[in-house]
Amino acid sequence: MSFNLSDLNKKIQKESAFVSSLKGEMAKVIVGQDQMIERLLIGLLCNGHILLEGVPGLAKSLTVSTLAKIINTSFRRIQFTPDLLPADLIGTMIYNQKKGSFETKKGPIFSNIILADEINRSPAKVQSALLEAMQERQVSIGEKTHKLDDPFLVLATQNPIEQEGTYPLPEAQVDRFMLKVILGYPNKDEELEIIRRMAHPDNDIEVKVQIEPQDIIRARQVVDEIYIDEKIHRYIVDIVFATREPEAYNLTDLKDLISIGASPRASIYLTLAAKAKAFIEGRGYVTPEDVRDVMWDILRHRIILTFEAEAEEVTVEQIIRRIIDSVEVP
Repeated sequence: MSFNLSDLNKKIQKESAFVSSLKGEMAKVIVGQDQMIERLLIGLLCNGHILLEGVPGLAKSLTVSTLAKIINTSFRRIQFTPDLLPADLIGTMIYNQKKGSFETKKGPIFSNIILADEINRSPAKVQSALLEAMQERQVSIGEKTHKLDDPFLVLATQNPIEQEGTYPLPEAQVDRFMLKVILGYPNKDEELEIIRRMAHPDNDIEVKVQIEPQDIIRARQVVDEIYIDEKIHRYIVDIVFATREPEAYNLTDLKDLISIGASPRASIYLTLAAKAKAFIEGRGYVTPEDVRDVMWDILRHRIILTFEAEAEEVTVEQIIRRIIDSVEVP
């Protein structure tokens, strides 16, 4: 095993070499936001989608559009509004008078990277159309089914639920997002650098293509080869089961605070994301630290709190911290 693992490490280091050049190119435009950039890479490598929550002005659109340029893919930003229709998203059939027949007009969903801005501003039928496309990776227009491009990554931003004019995403639909990332403000040094770099009338910074879409698809196959020990598998299952049966992990006080625990999808995504994290760091094997690093973004939208927890102002992050501290690390 040691010899095979050594060979695998060398292969991963070679195949993941593009990560540092990609991050370096991103750093020309984006100041800070290292976690968001890494989570975007994890989403691409795992073929999963990402839900972002944060205040406006944190460079979400700029980060995603810059990434699309660097990996030479198409990018579309779709502003979700109360009057948006499913046809505005996926496309429709249009009658051509000259030809006397209907033609397909594809919508903006036919891009590699989609920024679905303020997804909870639109009614359920529009949200459902997007989430169906995310799940099936194809859409039906008229009688024809059209495959979506690969790679296909949806980055959806969400307003805080308490704001007026929002349509909260149902838990079952939120569960389809691989990660939910909470964005924070930059620190003082980062904000100073943002001013120096961006406070100009013409601040269009050129970036160079580092990899092609087919390189991402090939990298996914390499990520799948990363070694994960049986003990790590059991650790992942223990983490997820601690959200469902906290009393079995000496967390009896959490039983009345958790209404619904994480689904099996959480176990799958924890495994995939931990492998992608190892790939990004140039390792051929997964460590418990990889799991602990990604579990916040995978569990925070899959643990539903009770009314009692909300009344006591208990947060999901506090629950996850208790689970991290209580579940035995292999």
